[in-house]
Amino acid sequence: MTGMGPVLLMLALPPFVYWLWISLAFHDGAPAVSIPAMALEAARPTAAMLLLYIGWWGLQAALAIVLPGRTVEGTPLADGSRLRYRLNGWLAFWITLALAALAALTGVLPPALAWERFGALLTAANLFSFAFAAWLWRRFAETRRAPVRTFFAGAAMNPRVDDFDLKFFCETRPGLLLWALVVLSLAAAQWQRHGAVSAPMALLVLFQLVYVGDCMFHEAAILSTWDIRHERFGWMLAWGSLVWVPFTFSLQACYLVDHTPAFSRGALAAIAALNVAGYVVFRASNLQKHRFRLDPARPVWGRPARYIRTARGPLLLASGWWGVARHLNYLGDIMMALAWCLLTGFATPLTYFYAVYMLVLLVHRERRDHAQCQARYGEDWTRYCHAVRWRILPGIY
Repeated sequence: MTGMGPVLLMLALPPFVYWLWISLAFHDGAPAVSIPAMALEAARPTAAMLLLYIGWWGLQAALAIVLPGRTVEGTPLADGSRLRYRLNGWLAFWITLALAALAALTGVLPPALAWERFGALLTAANLFSFAFAAWLWRRFAETRRAPVRTFFAGAAMNPRVDDFDLKFFCETRPGLLLWALVVLSLAAAQWQRHGAVSAPMALLVLFQLVYVGDCMFHEAAILSTWDIRHERFGWMLAWGSLVWVPFTFSLQACYLVDHTPAFSRGALAAIAALNVAGYVVFRASNLQKHRFRLDPARPVWGRPARYIRTARGPLLLASGWWGVARHLNYLGDIMMALAWCLLTGFATPLTYFYAVYMLVLLVHRERRDHAQCQARYGEDWTRYCHAVRWRILPGIY
């Protein structure tokens, strides 16, 4: 991305997150055309929330460094070398939940903090993210006069402090785990305000906790994702991980605090089935490719794996889930996103932003991946596309 694009995104995206929150929390889900004074006050930066966020980031960094865990090698870099990563996300997930429960039970932090201080916490995360991106720019740019697009997209692919990988850490810990705590806190807010947690809220929290916990349990699979393998680490990924993920992915729960859509048991069961099916497709396909990269001789669905051997060396898996579509894992993500949004009912379109965002993001990512693979593998990629016709949704796309 060149020109004014990065500047416009950095100017537009943070206010957009505030607008979504204000619309859902202060306008009953109607698109906000005005900003209430109480919303401005709620979003005002405070030293307490800034210190809390810095402490949160530091806690997660400390857990990543000191907790026991296995060490694995990432995928090969351009020069053929591999970086080593320490994996302890599953243990960090449970310790984080335990510490949050302890803080709530002892009164150190109010259980409904995410509802009561959502705006101020969002502001603290924004301030931290911009400062962190500026530090990355200054620390890893080859020149102090690096262009703005370097600040936006990143100066380094794998910035590290000693052996501590900053990109992998931010992609997996402070943002994802904060998302889990935010939705739990919003459920606590519903309990405090209305005396019960509704079935849609309970299912949403369950679905999203399983999603985050699954990411931590299968932390090694993240090492083969697009972001880790191909993206530099700058404002885009830092802000996206630290702000966008916890404060937009939790907006369905924000809406459900004061709204309880009427669903029959059958409708709730259908939504749950959609989420489970999406999860199975998402996780099983990602694990299948990850295991294939580790051991191409491993059977796929009980048979020898079929693949395209490229002239450049890498093997393109063309069986199992990856014989059905080139990115069936994206379909699973979209199915889960839709299930989460359906739990909010149909009173406002804004709670469906997440599903629309995931659809646009993943289709765009698939198109970009296709173009890069075509340029990299040439005729081998063309043969692969003939072998696996569909991109994401078999029979349609």
